[in-house]
Amino acid sequence: MARVSTDVKNRALLAMAERLVAETDFLLSENAKDVAAAHAQGQAAPLVERLTLNSARVSEMAAGLREVAALPDPVGEILGLTRRPNGMQVGQMRVPIGLIGIVYESRPNVTADVVALCVKSGNGVLLRGGSEAIHSNRAIARLLQEAAGASGLPVDAIQLLDQTDRQAILEMLGLVGIVDLIIPRGGVGLMRLVDENARVPVMKHDAGICHIYVDESADLRMAEAICVNAKVQRPAVCNAMETLLVHRAVAPAFLPSLVKQLTDAGCTLRGCPKTLALLPTLAPATEEDWRTEYLALILSIKIVDHLDEAMAHITTYGSAHSEAIVTQSYPRAMRFLREVDASAVLVNASTRLNDGFQFGLGAEMGISTSRIHARGPMGLTALTCTKFIVLGDGQLRQ
Repeated sequence: MARVSTDVKNRALLAMAERLVAETDFLLSENAKDVAAAHAQGQAAPLVERLTLNSARVSEMAAGLREVAALPDPVGEILGLTRRPNGMQVGQMRVPIGLIGIVYESRPNVTADVVALCVKSGNGVLLRGGSEAIHSNRAIARLLQEAAGASGLPVDAIQLLDQTDRQAILEMLGLVGIVDLIIPRGGVGLMRLVDENARVPVMKHDAGICHIYVDESADLRMAEAICVNAKVQRPAVCNAMETLLVHRAVAPAFLPSLVKQLTDAGCTLRGCPKTLALLPTLAPATEEDWRTEYLALILSIKIVDHLDEAMAHITTYGSAHSEAIVTQSYPRAMRFLREVDASAVLVNASTRLNDGFQFGLGAEMGISTSRIHARGPMGLTALTCTKFIVLGDGQLRQ
């Protein structure tokens, strides 16, 4: 894979996109088996929503493949080439990481996204999706494998581990010297399993307990639109807002209208004592609410006295995923950007925008909440490492 040319990789990605679109009916029929099983098992609505494919989502998978094909190939890029006093040139070259194993749950579109990124960055990929999406993942992986092989890629570069028992994950986590990086995407249980058992390097895509702070200087109409989008547009994903923090000076003017919009959209709202004093019909928020990734139309609201209290709340309860401030104050916006610890910090924008496709990466392997190697949406360059290169003309160590 490291030696495959850019042209071959791009041709394969475009062929994969065409194949998915051409086989939409087949993909939807296989996905329907998974959705029916999820309903029969009484799975929660957010899981079923993440699991479900439709024509638009198949088209989105294809669009992601095409966008990755259009991106520059990072493999072989030379960085920071400088000339030393002895005349030799020293730089770094981007190279693939190797074999990347991804363990993920629910969302079958992840299969196409990670294959696209691994192929373009010259990596092999070992996929292990959840049992709840086994029919969908098998179908998508088979179509991608066939299109890739017909386009000249190594036939074994894309592999699906379709054993759905937990032991299969444990085997992957122990493949030292074979698997070079594991990327888990899923719930708390999966993360705990990986943390406790991994013997190979791990890049975590962790929980998304995301906040929006509406400052006293905020444009309240803008803040309403941002908050509704962050909670309602797709609540079952990791970058949806779970807690809203509102400055006490604007809470009386801001919250009643926003609460009506959210309630009309089907949201269940919970509030701190100050919020309940203003809106007594809301349910009280508990300590556990501040620590919960709902992945559903549930939102907790807290009124705060100042920016410092908002940032302290985020520090205590956030998961370092996506945090946003709505403000017209440049100094407060800059403080929020500097001091809030998260993979993405946004000013006057929805947390839903923390996404590889939205950031121009084509797709993403996940949103890393780690601090080492890569952080935030993991696109092509995050799937490479570097090696030092030296260009000399006979230099020797003195």
